[in-house]
Amino acid sequence: MPASADWARVTLALTAVVVAAYLAAGIVGRLARAALLSVVRDDGPLAGVAAIVHHPIRVIRFAVFAAAVLALALPALELAGVETSVGLTSRALTAWLFGSGFRILVISILTYAVLRIISATARGIELEMGDPTSPDKDERLKRARTLSRLVQNALTVLVVSIAGLMVLHELQVDIMPILTGAGIVGLAVGFGAHTLVKDLIAGFFLTLENQIRVGDVAVINGVGGLVEAINLRTIVLRDSDGTVHVFPNGSIDRLSNRTKDFSYAVVDVRIGYAEDPDRVFAVLRELGAGLATDPALGPILLGPVEVLGIEAFEEAGMVLRVRVKTLPLRQWDVARELRRRIVKTFDELGLVMPVRPAAALPAPAAVAAPASERPPVAR
Repeated sequence: MPASADWARVTLALTAVVVAAYLAAGIVGRLARAALLSVVRDDGPLAGVAAIVHHPIRVIRFAVFAAAVLALALPALELAGVETSVGLTSRALTAWLFGSGFRILVISILTYAVLRIISATARGIELEMGDPTSPDKDERLKRARTLSRLVQNALTVLVVSIAGLMVLHELQVDIMPILTGAGIVGLAVGFGAHTLVKDLIAGFFLTLENQIRVGDVAVINGVGGLVEAINLRTIVLRDSDGTVHVFPNGSIDRLSNRTKDFSYAVVDVRIGYAEDPDRVFAVLRELGAGLATDPALGPILLGPVEVLGIEAFEEAGMVLRVRVKTLPLRQWDVARELRRRIVKTFDELGLVMPVRPAAALPAPAAVAAPASERPPVAR
């Protein structure tokens, strides 16, 4: 058992180790703080930036402190005259700590710092894309979260995988079988999940470019309806009959968004050849002015009613086209109200709206006759 003088030397040595480790952790922490602040600093409040880097700095300081204590404790005890029986000499331990151990520590710290930078960058992208002043802020925020989480998860897996392989290499573990197996698995997945990867990539760019949003009315591959969900792999569409259609993003050949940013309410008006088109134009402009002053419809109009002129000639009369710019999804309400006012006003003014002849109307769908009444088919 060591004498009291020996205990004093041990205490002094361990105290010196703790102080040296604390100073080293403080210096490294300050350098890491300055580096992180230079990366994540933005126009936001300083308190928000400090909150982002506070936790990583604490982790880095603790890791450096623990590594320094482990590296200096054994040599300090030997200098104090204490013989260790751990089967490891101070020279070998110091060589490993300042060699592979130091590299493992650097890899771990850099990995953690990169992960925090990725997280802060993803958060910045989310705040940038999720503009709270936008009228569709909820949908923009949802799209921003989807993209930020996707990018963050993908980069996190990549960084952690690379760091893990580097640590295994420093621990003298042969990583060639791992790399070979990962390559074979990746090749097999690439061939087997070609369609899935295609859908995911198409969905990523579809979401990134904001081509379509939840709540839009769109026509996808010839099928029209209301967009109920946008996923990274599929788009869910519900038509006017209530039928739900699911389209893989990679199979979308044609997408027509009918409510992107704004819409047009288009109304065709038929008048007889005996009517004066200029008079009818004036009446339609008055009706448009009335729509703009209506307390219910005025706020959803984005422009005056445009009388485009004579669109076509038919056997029964002329076709005039009227158009008005509206908010998305409100064009049908405006068109219905405009038709109601046109019918009522034309009736009051005695303007005739001819009916298309029966030959011009679409023929009703033929009903298949029973098999017993069908004529025989010539063979």
